[in-house]
Amino acid sequence: MKCFCSTLSLRVLLGLAVALGAAGLVRAQEESEWITLFDGSDLAAWQNRDGGPPGAGWVIEDDVVTRKEGTGYLWTKEQFGDFVLELEYKTQGNSGVFFRTGNLRDHVQTGLEMQVHRPVDEPNRQSVGGIYDALAPSKNAATEGWNTVVLKAKGSRITIDLNGERIIDADLDDWTEPRRNPDGSNNKYRMALKDFPREGYIGLQDHGDVVSYRNIRIRRL
Repeated sequence: MKCFCSTLSLRVLLGLAVALGAAGLVRAQEESEWITLFDGSDLAAWQNRDGGPPGAGWVIEDDVVTRKEGTGYLWTKEQFGDFVLELEYKTQGNSGVFFRTGNLRDHVQTGLEMQVHRPVDEPNRQSVGGIYDALAPSKNAATEGWNTVVLKAKGSRITIDLNGERIIDADLDDWTEPRRNPDGSNNKYRMALKDFPREGYIGLQDHGDVVSYRNIRIRRL
């Protein structure tokens, strides 16, 4: 009996070791899958809407890229479907982070936008952190300084955490009608959001105001 128990204990320990090793390997693989989109050095991962170099109005200083003058959007060279996007931003006005944009010449009608703006007391569908014109954030979690965003897109599910607080949890399959949100309010989209592309480009909007970004990275899911 003692031998049986010892053998059983050994098997349990070996199984535990294998499980822990596998979990560690998964964590290591996940970490290695992060793709740096901007680390403060250059805009090599980005393009303009025509596939050329980013406009000169996007200026890199002190590991930060800032839209200082009219210059057009920044778009990633690669397309992403299911992913986790992390970045930090600071803004003096209106901007946005587009994602899953299918057509760079029709980005409003083929991509979703997380609104970037200054904080407001009563959030709405055009407020910072919301999915523009589709879903308001649950609360204002933004600051006037640097803000940290974690945006996750997986299938129809979109979540946004702003400064560590979950402010968006949406299922795009709930948007079943063109120009209408699930709560009955109108939006500007000619196609139901459930039918929007599930893969596309990441974009940083040029909306006429000064906005800065840093530490941008993404991981495919």
